Amino acid sequence: MRLAFWRAGKDKPAMRRAMARPAPSAQRPVAASESGDLDLHALGHALMRKRSWIIVPTVLALIASLAAVNMITPRYKSEARILVDGRENIFLRPTGERNDERTALDAEAVTSQVQLLQSRDLAREIIKKNKLAELPEFDPVLRGFSPIKSLLALIGIGRDPFSLTPEERVLEAYYERFTAYAVDKSRVIVVEFQSRDPELAARVANSIAEGYLVLQQDARQDQAKAAGQWLSGKIDDLRKKVSEAESRVEDFRSKSSLFVGTNNTTLSNQQMGELNTQLNNARALKSDAESKARLIKEMLQSGRPIEASEMLNSESIRRMSEQRVTLRAQLAEQSSTLLDGHPRIKELKAQLGDLDRQLREEASKISRSLENDARLAASRVDGLRDSLEQLKKQATSSNGQDVQLRALEREAKAQRELLESYLAKYREATARENIEAAPADGRIISRATVSNTPAYPKKLPIVLIATLATLLLTSGAIATGELLRMTAPQARDAVSPKVAPEHAPAIASAAPLEPVRAPAIVPQLPAPSTVEADDIAAPVLSEPWIDAPRMDHLAEAGEIGQVADVLVSAGAAARKVTVLGTASSETITLTALTLARLIAQQAKVVVVDLVGSSSTITAVSVDPAAPGLADLMQGEASFAQIITKDRHSRVQLVSAGRPGFDRAQLQSPRLTLAIDALLRVYDHVLLDAGTASDLPAELLTSQGRAVVVPDASMASDARKLMCDQLKAVGFSEVIMLSKPCQAPDAVEPGAGVVAA
Repeated sequence: MRLAFWRAGKDKPAMRRAMARPAPSAQRPVAASESGDLDLHALGHALMRKRSWIIVPTVLALIASLAAVNMITPRYKSEARILVDGRENIFLRPTGERNDERTALDAEAVTSQVQLLQSRDLAREIIKKNKLAELPEFDPVLRGFSPIKSLLALIGIGRDPFSLTPEERVLEAYYERFTAYAVDKSRVIVVEFQSRDPELAARVANSIAEGYLVLQQDARQDQAKAAGQWLSGKIDDLRKKVSEAESRVEDFRSKSSLFVGTNNTTLSNQQMGELNTQLNNARALKSDAESKARLIKEMLQSGRPIEASEMLNSESIRRMSEQRVTLRAQLAEQSSTLLDGHPRIKELKAQLGDLDRQLREEASKISRSLENDARLAASRVDGLRDSLEQLKKQATSSNGQDVQLRALEREAKAQRELLESYLAKYREATARENIEAAPADGRIISRATVSNTPAYPKKLPIVLIATLATLLLTSGAIATGELLRMTAPQARDAVSPKVAPEHAPAIASAAPLEPVRAPAIVPQLPAPSTVEADDIAAPVLSEPWIDAPRMDHLAEAGEIGQVADVLVSAGAAARKVTVLGTASSETITLTALTLARLIAQQAKVVVVDLVGSSSTITAVSVDPAAPGLADLMQGEASFAQIITKDRHSRVQLVSAGRPGFDRAQLQSPRLTLAIDALLRVYDHVLLDAGTASDLPAELLTSQGRAVVVPDASMASDARKLMCDQLKAVGFSEVIMLSKPCQAPDAVEPGAGVVAA
């Protein structure tokens, strides 16, 4: 859809320059520059005019602070440093802990030591040792009655010293002057003390450090003494318990006949062991005798030579064997000369046979002797087995008593071990009671010395802070008042009686409006209420135009100013405003720019140039060569690049494009998206549509209002018809101006405008 408007007259060839401005008035209390920022130059002049209100209080504050710091009694500060390192000797630890490595002190342990330094018990010792309660510096009551302090106490500021006990007064003054803190990332504690007497400050700081070490040593000694006393009582009780347990063990052993023999075993167990050993020996003897006897019998029966150890060890058999050897030697000697039938040969053979028979008889005797030994061993085995069985039965019957005895022995042993461990701990606790055996967890690494430089008050910083604070406060108060005076709304000047409100005729004689080309706007819909120039009074202000004007300080409070009031009061309903008409393009652009400058006093506004041939936008823009919507549609520029600023107001400007751009880019659907993006950022978006001859109707009419700039010669009925047609196209409201906006040089003398 296209919108087309036929103008009744020709465009004026002369274009007034939009940035021309009248000279400002003689008295111009501005706090903002043309761009809307604070005018620091004017603010500096205001501070120079009222410099006496700044210099005098600053000098007085300087003198008062100098007098105050010289009247205050100075305090001197001394400090001592303590290193917390855990000085326990490894040889003084308990025996079970000597091989354990002690962990280093953490930050919490050092902080705990700082709290120990600030304990009230230590404070009382230091106050008593240095007699601080006798000094007026620490006891305000000794300085006498102070009406000022009593009055402050009555109104709740401070406390009355007479309502406190002497100890509370001295402790309060002590803690006011005492400071203890741990050095960051170390185990060093700094002890600081302030006093009017530098020697007293050093002495008290050293006393605090020494008292801290003594307090730790006393605590260790008290701990060791308490442990020794407790162990002593427990040892006495344990000794009685051990004695009673051992007595019960012996009584039960004697009653149950569970006596202990060698190797800490009972007699019954010892006897069973001995009998078992004897039984094993008897069985071995029996088996050995039987084996030897059987072997000898087998040798005798088989006729083999008897070669047993018992035979060889027998004296008679050894003699007979020797005789046999001798006879065989003689027989062999005689056989070499004599025949077998010789009497000598027969005699030797008879003697050899007799010796062999004797040897066998002797072997039979030894075999019978071994059999007898075997029978004796068997009987002994039987006897020992019977005795062992009896002892087993006896031991079985005494097992229950033995269990009870072992339980009593265990109890006695446990009591004895506990007594021995307590005795060892008691000896260690007794050894630790010596003060040299219980070193403190810290040591003094830097003692306090007498200071010659006052620590309070810091004269130079106090004087500088008081002077600078007074200077800043007075300057700030004057600057704030000046800014409030500059930016406060001022009353309108009275309307000049010589200039009456001019009501331009709503219907001017002009040629009738020709029919619109687009058929979509032909149907005649009921026309809603339209705001025309006849409905708006146009009072003209006598005050000339100024930079960055507000609604109540307009140089020309005409119908454009009232249209701006209507649009601002409409708020979100007038977020999108299309300025178009049948006047010349430059006149429409000038009207849109004037209307935007008026709205910019109360809201954020941007003017979007959709004409592209207007030099007015280029003239007032801070960046005439900036890209425009056509460049944005082609992707050659961003939003940040196409948005520029008006030279003389807070209005933001968006041009159609650089010179020679292709207007076909304004037909792109992305243009609607760009306008929607601007609507999300700005309170009001003014579209400079000119005659709107080649622009999409949806772009101009969607959720928008129309401000129509007619040609001066346009007839009233044509104006009414145009309003109806624009309503039918889709504008929510149409405002028809009575006449085009005039350039500054065309305005009558004495009447300023807000245009440029």
